[in-house]
Amino acid sequence: MSEESTQPIETTPSKDERTWAMLCHFSTFIGFIFPLGNIIAPLIIWLSKRDDLPLVADQGREVLNFQISMTIYFITSAIFSIILIGIPFLIGLGIFDFIITIVAAISANDGKSYRYPINLRLIK
Repeated sequence: MSEESTQPIETTPSKDERTWAMLCHFSTFIGFIFPLGNIIAPLIIWLSKRDDLPLVADQGREVLNFQISMTIYFITSAIFSIILIGIPFLIGLGIFDFIITIVAAISANDGKSYRYPINLRLIK
């Protein structure tokens, strides 16, 4: 057996795969229109495409973990808003969520796996 046959073969994701991974990230913005849409929309994409497209399987899991984490952070900040401490956190989290989602979508469109910061890894 030659050394070449034992090396993993790296393939670049297809345009279709990159597009679905990007849409998985961008679908979280539906949460601005429908409650929990930020979790349901990427969940639907992830469940329908994860078996066929490895990048979508990876990024969908990452998006879901991040959006569940952000939902927990938003709820916690909303509770702390009662004593006014949570209001700046709510504003900061909203801006952070918006910007980091765009960065992740661009990365996915480039065919790269993106890892969100402050992400709880709940779905393995």
